[in-house]
Amino acid sequence: MNELTTDLKSLHEATLNNLKSSKANNTLRAYKSDFRDFGVFCAKHGLNSLPTEPKIVSLYLTHLSKNSKISTLRRRLVSISMVHKLKGHYLDTKHPIIVENLMGIRRVKGSIQKGKKPLLINHLKLIINVIDEQKVDEIKKLRDKSIILIGFGGGFRRTELISIDHEDLEFVPEGLKISIKRSKTDQFGEGTIKGLPYFSNEFYCPVLNLKKWLEVSKIKSGAIFRRFSKGLSLTDKRLTDQSVVLLIKEYLNLAGIENKNFAGHSLRSGFATVAAESGADERSIMAMTGHKTTQMVRRYIKEANIFKNNALNKVKI
Repeated sequence: MNELTTDLKSLHEATLNNLKSSKANNTLRAYKSDFRDFGVFCAKHGLNSLPTEPKIVSLYLTHLSKNSKISTLRRRLVSISMVHKLKGHYLDTKHPIIVENLMGIRRVKGSIQKGKKPLLINHLKLIINVIDEQKVDEIKKLRDKSIILIGFGGGFRRTELISIDHEDLEFVPEGLKISIKRSKTDQFGEGTIKGLPYFSNEFYCPVLNLKKWLEVSKIKSGAIFRRFSKGLSLTDKRLTDQSVVLLIKEYLNLAGIENKNFAGHSLRSGFATVAAESGADERSIMAMTGHKTTQMVRRYIKEANIFKNNALNKVKI
């Protein structure tokens, strides 16, 4: 009997670990953060957060709608639902009081989502130029240039970018192959490979800049993008995804560009937009960015061609 109890206990622990591993750590953190906010709302108004009911969730969404986008409301709804499932409670998120309320909010607010600005070629060159002009050690310049250029050239999500290890790199005659072990759309770690060719302009070439960075930093294994200590000594600690955002904003500011609407995602969206402007088809863009559906990529292509395929070009005045 004791042996059976021990087996069941180990199975229970393994099952809990599997449930935790079914979602990325960032996703689990987002669920907890969102549900915490819902809990504060409920506590303030004397309502139950777990288990809760559709009417309370609908009131919360209305409360949020004053200062939040529709996408934020939908994400919070998913988070509340997932926490209920993980705790063994049922919540009907398809209840009319939730669905109809969201539709009403969408009509009142409108559903146009203004994403972060893409980092275009002119921005990219200004950033690299301004990094080169800084009065800091060459090693820091090389690291920062490599982060920006590799992030843009590979259409990377910032979490993918800072997760690259030396073992993931393969320099070939055509350029650089980078193995991506896991990404937002590859939760089971099947992996993918991105290929970055050499640029004709060596100064802005991601491959050549990364080569120089690795030579100067003497990194032979582990994380390729690492933090510096206060004395500009290179540590073995991996950069955080937030560090990428701060770098982009810092150098945009130094280049005299308003940085409010730029973020880490600007590297990826910038690559997609520039590639679309240059005539790349959606499949080749998706192969690099890792998008699983065409919806967002087609939006980039549409925005990139807003003047190229403009009917007003046919009008002669």
